[in-house]
Amino acid sequence: MQILLNGEPIATDARTLHELCLKLGLGEAKVATALNGSFVAATKRAATELAPADEVEIVAPRQGG
Repeated sequence: MQILLNGEPIATDARTLHELCLKLGLGEAKVATALNGSFVAATKRAATELAPADEVEIVAPRQGG
């Protein structure tokens, strides 16, 4: 299916937000996720299903000043 990931179109066979994170190599990473503009907590990613044309944002925290 086609989704938008951080504003870029990608094809994925991931069925959940958790599966998408795993496929992107972010399974254990501390990242923030949103689906169609709504924050999704790490504990809810496995139950958050993806659908064609969904807009996913994945953001990693940064350090520095």
